[in-house]
Amino acid sequence: MKLYFSRNPNPRLAVAVARFLKTDISFEFAAPMAPGQSERYLPLNPNLLLPILQHSGRTLWESDAIACWLSRHAGSNFWRTDDEEPDMIRWISWAKENFMKACDIVHWERGTKLRYGIGPCDDTMVAEGLSQFHKAAVILESELSGRPWILGETISFADFRMATFLPFNDAARLPIEDYPAIRHWSDRLDQIEAWRDPFRGLDAPCPPPLPN
Repeated sequence: MKLYFSRNPNPRLAVAVARFLKTDISFEFAAPMAPGQSERYLPLNPNLLLPILQHSGRTLWESDAIACWLSRHAGSNFWRTDDEEPDMIRWISWAKENFMKACDIVHWERGTKLRYGIGPCDDTMVAEGLSQFHKAAVILESELSGRPWILGETISFADFRMATFLPFNDAARLPIEDYPAIRHWSDRLDQIEAWRDPFRGLDAPCPPPLPN
């Protein structure tokens, strides 16, 4: 069983899940879109995107599907299979269209574009992303104010998925400090080694630094 990954947000998420669940798996740093690499990776994922999980003679792609498979393989309720599953899926879906989406907009402008020389930061898009972030953060803050994790007393994949972009906040500079419950929730996640440093001990070249 092998997980192909990079240091980008979604592959990082998959690695964090695998290490959190203590999966017996090998990890391979990959760059499917690098020159000369597409022929190798097209049979594994026709989208040429990471992460990719290779197991039992087949491949699985998309981070949420991989997290689901890894949790079931581990016999864990990290991906809920009980009556909380619909609630977990609700928050995963909401995150992608709201909180994560806003984080992604800002991180793309302040982080990815500058790191890889794609173009200058678009302040209009940053402002739009921050506006969406505040709207989503108000809702998430209210939900987290009375409990440690999104589904209550026990962590689930919804927490990892919601926080996908927070490890990159050194670049995005999202105003997490304005929302105490979100900040405390993020701090709790950072106490989990698999989340805080999923690449520990792996061959995982660092991305280019942000320009000064």
